[in-house]
Amino acid sequence: MRRKLYGYGGGALLLLGASVLLALSIGSAGFPPAKVWSILLHQLAPGGAEPPWTALEEAIIVQVRLSRVVLAVLVGACLALAGAGFQGVLRNPLADPYTLGVASGSSIGAAFLILFGLQTFIGMYSIPIVAFGTGVLTLLAVFWLARTQGRLGVETLILSGVVVQAFLSAFVSYMVSLSQGVVNEILFWLMGSLSKRNWGHVSMLVPFVAIGLPVLLYYARALNLFVIGERPAAHLGVRVERTKLIVLLASTLLTAAAVSVSGVIGFVGLVVPHVIRLMVGPDYRLIVPLSAIGGGIYVLWADTLARTLLSPKEIQLGIVTAFIGAPFFGYLLKRRKASI
Repeated sequence: MRRKLYGYGGGALLLLGASVLLALSIGSAGFPPAKVWSILLHQLAPGGAEPPWTALEEAIIVQVRLSRVVLAVLVGACLALAGAGFQGVLRNPLADPYTLGVASGSSIGAAFLILFGLQTFIGMYSIPIVAFGTGVLTLLAVFWLARTQGRLGVETLILSGVVVQAFLSAFVSYMVSLSQGVVNEILFWLMGSLSKRNWGHVSMLVPFVAIGLPVLLYYARALNLFVIGERPAAHLGVRVERTKLIVLLASTLLTAAAVSVSGVIGFVGLVVPHVIRLMVGPDYRLIVPLSAIGGGIYVLWADTLARTLLSPKEIQLGIVTAFIGAPFFGYLLKRRKASI
């Protein structure tokens, strides 16, 4: 397993590094990769001769593009990790923060704060904290709807998530209709975007990744045992209810953190862990770390497409991920139906 992790992990990190370098080079002000690399090295080791680029070029790379690229990687890691957590606990490849309504639930909290001008009532973490709370409430509502005679049916759970997501989306639309000067800000959460984000948002997201990733890595072995069923896993020493609670809360926290800075970006948690599972197998000790890297790569390239495809006009990031993820979701549904 360790050899697989080093092999796949090393390859994934190399792909991530190459993606970052290329994404920094792509834009309305095009830069060759060699110049981007030189500017980044100059930031790490300043000094020496006068650099052969202007201060404006350096500012574009470091302050504008690099912050957005890093944020895209972190948002993708959060959403993919959350998807891996949901899929592991629920033993369902169709589960993710978007299809279960947790992402929409988290956006309710953000939209509410924006509508009433309370974004900073307890500091910069106001939106993530409230988004986490509304995300947890949404998850509880989905479970309550899906529970039948004390059991959670997988198909029923997905349908309950779709119902709750539709209701919450309507509620957010209602808040948009009530708003006046903040209509554009609320619409930002509905469609998802990384525009006008900066290093402050990056620093806000880092602690959540630093908490969520180790938690899911710690419970990866338990998630492997969930595949054989909760009762056999309990006989093998897994504290089932505690594991489910902690993994679901960690996944909801990661979702809320991502939504608080980027809005609702759908299908990342669905597509990435499933593709990783197809590549490396069902071992969550591999799926969890590789999902974090793969999610970063996926959202990074989706955001690069969003800001360059119709340049100088920018497409919302959530639209790009939906164009990719919705057909993939349909494919999974068809495949699952055929296997029944």
